[in-house]
Amino acid sequence: MNKSLLTVFVLCVFFTGAPGLTQQTGPGGAGMTGTVPPSAILPSLRHLVYRFGYNTKAAKDGNGTGTTTIDITGIAKNGGMIVKASDNWWNSVNPRQTYTCEVYPDGRVDCVDPPNALSPIQVAIVPLLGKNYFSALAGGAHASWQQSYSVKATFAPVSGRGFVGQVTTWNGSYELQGKGTSPGNGHAVNVVQSTGSMKQQGGRYIKVNQKAGLLFDPTLKMPGYVNESLTFVPRLTTDRYTVELKLIDFSKNAQ
Repeated sequence: MNKSLLTVFVLCVFFTGAPGLTQQTGPGGAGMTGTVPPSAILPSLRHLVYRFGYNTKAAKDGNGTGTTTIDITGIAKNGGMIVKASDNWWNSVNPRQTYTCEVYPDGRVDCVDPPNALSPIQVAIVPLLGKNYFSALAGGAHASWQQSYSVKATFAPVSGRGFVGQVTTWNGSYELQGKGTSPGNGHAVNVVQSTGSMKQQGGRYIKVNQKAGLLFDPTLKMPGYVNESLTFVPRLTTDRYTVELKLIDFSKNAQ
């Protein structure tokens, strides 16, 4: 395993252009584009598109790349946000099946409808959309906090199959540390490092150790960039997995 990838995250990234994007500056002064809506107040319905790289860098094309589309379509009866997500892998004819789950303020995710699934790409970003996940940053850009939540879904860490199998609950526990801000065009984004793990309850009792570098946009109130490294216990056929996501489109009042 390359230990340096578990301790150092290069957050100087370029968000590729999309309609309505504005120029920001990433950590260390590197330019990047992020989507900034006219208002800092998020509507109840949102449409997000992240470019991803699975075991590779996020890019417009190439093996292991693609986009994941996330639509927040409303509020569930028990207060969770209803989220619909679908991956579109590069060089594939059609997007993957759309999965519907509920996301709660602390990051908890319940996939209540069959096939009760999320993809490995989606699980890296969907919990972070919980409205209170980054609330500690209101106290300062160098805030530190703990975040715990569960994900109830089917799971198999294989990109081609998504999360398949028996529905189980995964308990996640994380230590997050604010690393300051990166100057932007009219506002700053927060640089955050996250370290923790997810543990399967029942089944094979798999543990997933995770470390991630994040950029959180306080204007959008959501992460604009995720660079995550994962290792599995017991070990799988591959020693380490990585997921990189970059927000490339943000729309309000999606129908």
